[in-house]
Amino acid sequence: MVIIGGPTASGKSGLALDLARTLGGRVINADSRQLYADLTILTARPGPAACALVPHQLYGVLPADETASAARWRDWALAEITACHRTAALPIVVGGTGLYLRALIEGLAPVPAVPPEVRQAAEDTWQRLGGAGLRAALARHDPETAARLAPGDRHRLIRAWEVWTATGRPLSAFRRSAPDGPPAGLRFHLVTVLPPRAELYAACDGRFAAMVAAGALDEVAALRTRDLDSARPVMTALGVPELMRHLNGDLTLAEAVALAQQSTRRYAKRQSTWFRHQVIARHPGQVWRARYETAHGQALVTAVQGELADANTTPQSGH
Repeated sequence: MVIIGGPTASGKSGLALDLARTLGGRVINADSRQLYADLTILTARPGPAACALVPHQLYGVLPADETASAARWRDWALAEITACHRTAALPIVVGGTGLYLRALIEGLAPVPAVPPEVRQAAEDTWQRLGGAGLRAALARHDPETAARLAPGDRHRLIRAWEVWTATGRPLSAFRRSAPDGPPAGLRFHLVTVLPPRAELYAACDGRFAAMVAAGALDEVAALRTRDLDSARPVMTALGVPELMRHLNGDLTLAEAVALAQQSTRRYAKRQSTWFRHQVIARHPGQVWRARYETAHGQALVTAVQGELADANTTPQSGH
C-alpha cells in the first residue's frame, strides 16, 4: 500500500488521484477534518470530478457533532485497506494528520477502552470545572499530560481525565508503552510531499482565497446555525474560527481571510516540521520537494510506480 503525507496545500490529493488512476487504486482519507460532512469546501475535500474518476473513501463520513480519534480512524482505514486487497485495488492513504498516519504505520499504545458512563462523567466534569479547572485537577494525577495540554484543548483534557478515572493510571504512562505495531502482512510505501516554504505559503494563501470565492463562508454560516461547542474538531478546522468572527461582526471579510491565511501558513509550517522529524527521519521513503501538480509531477508518479514494481519482486517483511 502507499501512504502519502505532507502539509496542507502541498498537492497530496492530486498525487493520490494520479497514482490511483495510473495504478488502479482507491484513495483513503487520513485528514481528520476531511472526515466531516459539513465542510466540503473549507477542508479542500476532493470534488465530484475526482471522485468520479477513482473511488475516494472516508471523506465526509461524520456529522459535525461527533468526534473522531486516531484509534477510530485506524479501524476504518484498515477495513478500507482490506476491501482494496480483496478486489486487487491498491490502497492509497493520503492526509496531513500525522497522528493518524503514525497510528497506521507504528500502531497505537494499548490504552484500555473507557465505559460510556465514565466518558459522560468526564464531560460533566469539564462542564463543571471548565478547561483551566480540569487541567489543574488533571495535573494532580497526570502532570506530564496536563503540562502539554492547553486549557482550551477540551477533547484531549477530557480523554486524559476519563483514562485516569477509569484505570487509576495516567494517560502518559500508557503513552510510554510500546505501540502495538502495524497489522501483520502490510507493507507501506511512504511518499512525503514537502515543498519549499515560500512555495507552500503562496499555495496556502491562494487556496484559501479560492475557498472563500467558492462558498466557504456559506459553509461556516450553516455551521453557525448548529450552535456547536467551539471546541468541537469541526469548529477548529482551518478558517472556521476566523470566518465565524466575521459572521459575528468582529472582523471584516478581508481581515478574516488574512488571519485565516496566517493560521494556515503556521499550521503548514508545523506539519512540515512534523513530517521531517517523525516520518522522513524514522521511515525511509520517497520525498518530493515541490508542490505536486500533475503538469510537472508525472515524474513522481512514474518513480512511485517503479518503486512499487521493485518491491513486489523483492521478498520483504514488516514495512
